[in-house]
Amino acid sequence: MDASKQTKNQRLILLLIIGVPVAIIIAASWLWMSVDRGDVDLVSVLGTSNNGRLLQPPRSLDELSASRDDGTPFSYSESVPQWTFVIPGGSHCQNDCEQLLYLTRQIHQAMGKYLNRIRRMYVSTVGATETAFDLAALSDDRPAPADFQQYLESEQRGMEAMVLSADDFGIAFPEFLDNPATWYLVDPQGWIMMSYNSEVPHKDVMADLKFLLKNSSD
Repeated sequence: MDASKQTKNQRLILLLIIGVPVAIIIAASWLWMSVDRGDVDLVSVLGTSNNGRLLQPPRSLDELSASRDDGTPFSYSESVPQWTFVIPGGSHCQNDCEQLLYLTRQIHQAMGKYLNRIRRMYVSTVGATETAFDLAALSDDRPAPADFQQYLESEQRGMEAMVLSADDFGIAFPEFLDNPATWYLVDPQGWIMMSYNSEVPHKDVMADLKFLLKNSSD
């Protein structure tokens, strides 16, 4: 190889060494600015690995007028920041309703070291004391309690019961109105961010939860 050709090759290698990192920095900066301006939807571009349905945009619980079962106002932002399973319900809790409550309780209990970073919340348009509950047996074949309030106290200990108006309920949980086997995941800031239904295997739900909990501080 003559000296001039060797010099050209050396210059080309030097340009590549300098140019490739600069090009990466420029591309990364452009992508960041595009995402920040909303020109690029990074979730859609990269796809998601979650097993639930990602809600876009998410919905804020604090924009709704929620109250506790005793009628006192409830503000999600003023409560302890936790990831929350929200299980919607209606004026009647029958087999599908009880099975969904049973399923989400089992998932919660199976979360091991993450259990205390999660809570469960039942949300309906009527209070627990007004909810009809006339089941003969529970999902595990034990006799059912006499009423829904007693069921929550004995079988769903620690679960909070909240009430929404019919209008707010429809805004928050439209998927549930189409499929009563639907429940939701709410982040610690009160955003309803993902929905699941009873057809999603519990191991897939737990995989999503462990990923989120591992990568969040709350």
